[in-house]
Amino acid sequence: MHAFRYALYLTVAWIVVDGDTMKAPYGVTYRVLGYDTPETHFAKCDAERRLGNVATRRFEQLLKSGEVKVEETGRIDKYGRTLATVYVNGRDVSEIMIGEGLARAYDGGKRESWCATS
Repeated sequence: MHAFRYALYLTVAWIVVDGDTMKAPYGVTYRVLGYDTPETHFAKCDAERRLGNVATRRFEQLLKSGEVKVEETGRIDKYGRTLATVYVNGRDVSEIMIGEGLARAYDGGKRESWCATS
């Protein structure tokens, strides 16, 4: 059984790290569950970096667009990030990002490459 903690943040100035990671000004870094976006800092090709930058900007727009609710799982990933589901105006951010083609569904494990293979 997972213990979920809910928090509602209306005016927090989130620091967006990339399309699926954000930092709160009070020091907690969140890895958003349910999706994976292309890397920006360690991209394996230019196409991945470009799409990663688009996903990052969109995530930032979403966080600024209204009421943000963070549902913490109580778990920490291997990079020290708190795992959480994030909602903006009642909508799951993972569904938005996947629906807009900026992310892929992800629940852990090996990730597919964002770079075209020949």
